[in-house]
Amino acid sequence: MGLAFLKKAAPWIATVVGVAVPAAAPFLGVASKLLTSGLGKTVAPTADAITSALSEAMANPDQLAKLKQIDDDFAVQMKQLGIESVEDFEKIAADDRASARNREIQVRDWTPRVLAYAVISAFIFVCVYVLSGHAKVETVLAGTLIGYISAKAELVLTYYFGSSADGERKTELLAQAPPVQK
Repeated sequence: MGLAFLKKAAPWIATVVGVAVPAAAPFLGVASKLLTSGLGKTVAPTADAITSALSEAMANPDQLAKLKQIDDDFAVQMKQLGIESVEDFEKIAADDRASARNREIQVRDWTPRVLAYAVISAFIFVCVYVLSGHAKVETVLAGTLIGYISAKAELVLTYYFGSSADGERKTELLAQAPPVQK
């Protein structure tokens, strides 16, 4: 289930899950505790575990009402912490990206750029080397290796070009926009 769909039942919790910044980690802990106590099953404080719990609760009519109450309780706790609206979480993520970009402008450090080239080059090299048959590795090891380095390459690309979360938000806004009159 996509986050846009999950936001219909639990907008506060789904937004925290969608904000992929370190500053959101404590909020994932709060959400997991509320979901664990409210749904009666252990929910780890990770985005994947919370998303899975939300999806399962939305599929069960008995738990859907509980989920709405849990989200309301989460909203109350967030307001006590000074976060007045769901948009404040998105502002946290935007501020986090802006501070990283400002750091790059101010410091002009070559380290991130060199590491980025190294990771992308390693990704391409390992994929070509393993898939062309030059490396004699087991299928599981090859898949694990390529999966790991692929995830690191994705982090580099996200750092330099943004994440798909921005694209998801644009898609959501376009879906809500009125039709263009000709």
